[in-house]
Amino acid sequence: MEYRKFGHINWDVSEIGYGMWGMGGWKESDDLLSAKSLDLAVEHGVSFFDTAWGYGEGHSERLLGALLKRHPQKKLYTASKIPPKNFKWPAKPTYDFKDSYPSAHILNYTHKTLKNLEVEQIDLMQFHTWDDVWTEREEWQRTIEDLKTSGKIAVMGISMNRWEPENGISALKTGLIDAVQVIYNIFDQAPEDVLFPLCEKLNIGVIARVPFDEGTLTGNITKETVFPKGDWRGSYFVPENLIPSAERADLLRPLVPEGMTMAEMALRFILMNKTVSTVIPGMRKQRNVLSNVNTSDGKELDQSLFNKLRTHRWDRKPTAWSQ
Repeated sequence: MEYRKFGHINWDVSEIGYGMWGMGGWKESDDLLSAKSLDLAVEHGVSFFDTAWGYGEGHSERLLGALLKRHPQKKLYTASKIPPKNFKWPAKPTYDFKDSYPSAHILNYTHKTLKNLEVEQIDLMQFHTWDDVWTEREEWQRTIEDLKTSGKIAVMGISMNRWEPENGISALKTGLIDAVQVIYNIFDQAPEDVLFPLCEKLNIGVIARVPFDEGTLTGNITKETVFPKGDWRGSYFVPENLIPSAERADLLRPLVPEGMTMAEMALRFILMNKTVSTVIPGMRKQRNVLSNVNTSDGKELDQSLFNKLRTHRWDRKPTAWSQ
């Protein structure tokens, strides 16, 4: 496993982290599978784990807390997220700050997360949604400073709304935000325009999420794919999204090098960008863990292939089905 510095905090984090969204809604019988996958990740050097209270109303956080107990000798970096008070994703300019992140709500859910993790301090707490119209509100600024001073959180971050990598720029400039989580992959290259240069300037840690475009970039989704009832992807990959996504994935298939999967190519594309501190693919099964961690070997994509992949940038606008 290769490690990278996490912004000005200077943590050494694994460049392949662990996204725990998929574990939030699993049944108790599946928790054993989750635990085995998490343990395997630790054994292979993964040190950054990202969860949220919203992933199963704290269930995913409790799984992470159990992992910490099983590996007390390891430094595992914990990251979670405070849900908006109105429980609406994504944030919109029309949402009042008091309905999103008032002080009491921030404190309440930070306490819930610490209780679920069974720790006194979380390494990284994040706003699960954000809109820059709230930036100048002193309430959240004072609350974050108080949480840092009291030792409840080490650092604070923002999870950017889907396809809005610049809706958070003002907040980053306050100096109170230490990390940013954003969608970044072969298709979603827009963070490179404004967000990443600012993160470099301010030395802010960058977490790249959705590396496989919710599955498109694994090469396993086609125009005929049908998702099981209750699977979130069924509401995301509506026909107006599924068809163009599959078509764009098909254009990538001829570019996948011999002996490499499309998923590996997708991860290696992200790792080529040194602004990224860590990538957090979801890894429900042990085989996913092994395939993902094996991409962290210090080897880069051929430059000509990388240049070709850059031409597959796909700029999209948020829609009713995209969140």
